[in-house]
Amino acid sequence: MAGAFSVEPLLPPEDVVLFDPFRPEERAPAPSAPRPRLRLPPRSGRARAPSSVLPSAPALFPWLARSLAPGEATLWCGPRLAVEPILEMLYAGSALARGRVSLLEGANRFHPYRIGELGRALGLGAEETLDRIRLARAFTAHQMVALVDGWAREARRHPPTLLVGHDLPTLFWDGETPDDERDALLRHVARTLGRLLDEIRVPLLLTLGPDGPARFVGLSDAGPRWADLVRFERGPATLRARALRSDARLALVPRGAGQRGIEEFGDAPSAEEVIGWDVPCRRTARRSRSG
Repeated sequence: MAGAFSVEPLLPPEDVVLFDPFRPEERAPAPSAPRPRLRLPPRSGRARAPSSVLPSAPALFPWLARSLAPGEATLWCGPRLAVEPILEMLYAGSALARGRVSLLEGANRFHPYRIGELGRALGLGAEETLDRIRLARAFTAHQMVALVDGWAREARRHPPTLLVGHDLPTLFWDGETPDDERDALLRHVARTLGRLLDEIRVPLLLTLGPDGPARFVGLSDAGPRWADLVRFERGPATLRARALRSDARLALVPRGAGQRGIEEFGDAPSAEEVIGWDVPCRRTARRSRSG
């Protein structure tokens, strides 16, 4: 494991703009088959201390932090176009709170330039933001098993405030792993994650696709205790999330600097919490006309 966890500090070029999670070209695909139903196990009897993984502002971060708990796993499920922009914001927010992320990447979708630019938008340097993430990539199922097995040793050497496993089951469904071997390996990973959280007692965030829990064999019955499951969905210019444990709901909408939303001026008609996220101004070819 020595040397496996590292991200070289990368400064994004000056022409990289703030990553906009609501770009029209990144709209969600059409709905597919119904998602599998999933119930959380009963909450453990231990008192849950408030999470200090993320800062108190912007408002998105406290909403996300409410689903995290030391020694327990939180699942984020949804299409990549919905989950990954929020995950990148979480990395930048963790750096703003002076936290440290230990990340296992199972889908090779870590984008340092975008994360560095999000850190800049929060007032941090890109190098400082990336320096607070320790990354290990796996390219085969057996490499992922080895990284999970050594995660506790790595966490003891470099104590994190948050563990993140991004798309850990992906490599086990590459078509090259026999079914019986895949199921046995995934169950081993699930059990190892449970022992990991018993040992180092920090929050674990697992990100999965819409059908991820069904593809992560052993997670629900042999894996760690769960703090919460958050479902993410993408719509036209809106990203929605719903936390299963508390039924807390969130709508994240793009809002340019200076714009205000109607939800600020009274109680919203639904239980959904609406948060405006600043996005960069965009130039258009159309000229404005006075009068």
